[in-house]
Amino acid sequence: MAQFGKASSKRSKPSYIYSIVGVALVLFIMGILGWIFLNFKSMGNSFKEDIRISAYLKTENKDTINLIQQYLSAQPYAKNVEYINKDAAKNIWSKDGSSDDWAKILDHNPLPESIDFYAKADYVNKDSLDKIMTNIMAAYGNNIDELQYPRMLVNNLNERASRLGLIFLVVAVILIAIVIVSIDNTIRLAMFSNRFLIKTMQMVGATRGFIARPMNIRAVINGLISAGIAILLLFILIQWAEGQFPQLGTIRDTRLTIILFGGMILTGVGISLFSTNRSVIKYLKMSLDDLY
Repeated sequence: MAQFGKASSKRSKPSYIYSIVGVALVLFIMGILGWIFLNFKSMGNSFKEDIRISAYLKTENKDTINLIQQYLSAQPYAKNVEYINKDAAKNIWSKDGSSDDWAKILDHNPLPESIDFYAKADYVNKDSLDKIMTNIMAAYGNNIDELQYPRMLVNNLNERASRLGLIFLVVAVILIAIVIVSIDNTIRLAMFSNRFLIKTMQMVGATRGFIARPMNIRAVINGLISAGIAILLLFILIQWAEGQFPQLGTIRDTRLTIILFGGMILTGVGISLFSTNRSVIKYLKMSLDDLY
């Protein structure tokens, strides 16, 4: 009996190695998917927060301008609030198109002064921006000539983001299902080599809990090792990608990356434990003849 148990244990070791590597590779693919999703969202937010909103001023009273600027700075939707005088407006105009033509004809700067700001990503949609503009005009409409933002760009950006988000969601659901099934099959294959050991322990009177406990512990350890390997590979990939494309580093959210790593650990351990326990119960219910 002892020799049979030792032989079964020896046969199971390679299977555990293969299962650890297999689960690690599947978790690595899952991690890449999650990382792409995080970057997709961050890049979308970065594009949204680059949209400039301009409040063109009627007044030249510095106290009133300061009040409007302070009002906008205190709003939860605004960031990088800046007063643009005529000289600054001319410099901005010159970046987009030369101002030399009208500068030669006119002896004054016709560009209006403005207070410019950028809306936070959550507010960059038509309904929210229209509401923001209504509130600003209600508060300082007598001192503001016009509020402008690139409406067409905002509409196109949100439409494309919604479309790409839906496509990504469908792909993510399919890939997550593949990940779960792949890990489950890998663990069940590893447990297949232990089926005789499980049945032998049952035949000598061991309880289900006693049989399952060491295998569940092994499943947790294997899941942690697999997740550790996958996280290491993903970390190396992220570092390489950010070295090749520095802009990825600027939009990286460390907190979300840590959450992604934690999700990989929970997935690896959770599915390994679930599949191991399910396999133990399956082999306990089978007759000895069915194990062959």
